[in-house]
Amino acid sequence: MLEMALRDNKTHGSDAAENLGARGGRSRLMEPMAPSPSSLWRLIDKDDATALTLVVDTPAGVYTRRVPPALPLAPGVEHGPAAEQAAHHAAAAWGLPDFIFRQAAHAQKGSGLRELGDRLLLAGHRGAVVQVKARTIVPKDDTAEAAWIKKVATKAMSQAKGTVRQLRMMPANMVNGRERILNVDGNAYEWIAVFLLDHPGVPAGTVVTWQEIGMPGIALTRRDWDFLFDQLRSTTAVLDYLFRAAKEPSVPLGEEPVRYYEFAAADADASPPQFDTELVGPGGVAYSTPLLPQAPAGDDGTQAHLMIRLLSEDIALSPLEPPLTEANRFAVLHDLDRLPVGARTEWGHLLADMLRDVPEVPEEHCKWRFRRMLHEDDTRQLIFGAATLLDSRVKAAFQAYVLLRHHEVTTRTGLTEQTATLGVLLTPRRGGNSPWDTTSIRVEGHLDLPDDQLQLYRQAWNRTPKDGTAVPG
Repeated sequence: MLEMALRDNKTHGSDAAENLGARGGRSRLMEPMAPSPSSLWRLIDKDDATALTLVVDTPAGVYTRRVPPALPLAPGVEHGPAAEQAAHHAAAAWGLPDFIFRQAAHAQKGSGLRELGDRLLLAGHRGAVVQVKARTIVPKDDTAEAAWIKKVATKAMSQAKGTVRQLRMMPANMVNGRERILNVDGNAYEWIAVFLLDHPGVPAGTVVTWQEIGMPGIALTRRDWDFLFDQLRSTTAVLDYLFRAAKEPSVPLGEEPVRYYEFAAADADASPPQFDTELVGPGGVAYSTPLLPQAPAGDDGTQAHLMIRLLSEDIALSPLEPPLTEANRFAVLHDLDRLPVGARTEWGHLLADMLRDVPEVPEEHCKWRFRRMLHEDDTRQLIFGAATLLDSRVKAAFQAYVLLRHHEVTTRTGLTEQTATLGVLLTPRRGGNSPWDTTSIRVEGHLDLPDDQLQLYRQAWNRTPKDGTAVPG
């Protein structure tokens, strides 16, 4: 049978990407939207009360999303630790292992030691304290189980509050999924507490409540958690969703996918705003995509969306040259992960096309292709480039391009100190395990470039070669 799920008509935004130097942004409507033409339905399986299949009726057709059970627990591991490991694995596999952390050592507290046992999800300046709680005995009746869930949720939120307080008093070394250490100062992050429940049969309609803890909080089942990471394939996007959902009234445990699709429908209905595309220079085009896609990331039948993951892996696995640190790598990976989920497939196709195209030039020439994006807040610029070959001259030319575009954007926006620009260059590799080499450059703030140097950069890059793309290498 089909049961119609309730959905509210709320105001939500659509994120944006930039197309060939265009600037995008988020729609912020101030009035309630008209009812959406989309409908959200839940398919009820009488033989399996825990099954969850959603049917979304959109103007483009009917879309069905089956939400599978949570990932299985590792055999031979105690239930509680196994649930923590499974949650960690989902975030690392579908997000990035570089953004999920556990404590590397004990933290000093007074005359004793206090261990921060929570898992942390960190990306940019947002962080989640993840408290995983598992029901390790046979569940009792629904009333008793609902009371137990409320009890452990209250404990989890209190523990999360204590973790943030400790990190704000005394930074701690945390180790990520690649066994690399990042020093985490709690004052540098905006925090949310996540109560993550592993339970074989949550009573229907269980809504978790807890005492105010001084920061946002949200309660999820482990299936909810896995769904979000599988759907978005981006740690940054998952964190943004958690903060967004935490502002709304709580939903019953296990119903987070329903709320997700309510948000996604609202995003699809949001009208794209108007922007000053001249901030990225002549030819800028605004391009908007919903914050939350209705189809899972990469659902187009291609592997194009994986290009961003592959580039992230290149950067994550590359050795760091002094004076670069793991904090620098963390910033670069987050800038990449900010690319809107709904735009990644199109960007992946473009990057593959760029790599195929740039070798098609005569010898002793170098062909360049670029794509730039300026995020909605005008402070994050992402540049992808492809060139025929990789040598010292090409590296220097790409660095000049990134520095020039950073200078131009900050001059136009006036947001110099807040702005960072990440440039990623792909060059075909002849031989080896990978078809390309990845080179990245990240700059931020005021660059203090001499006038004569800026003039050289402008002469090199603010001109139109006769053949459009190929210039002497």
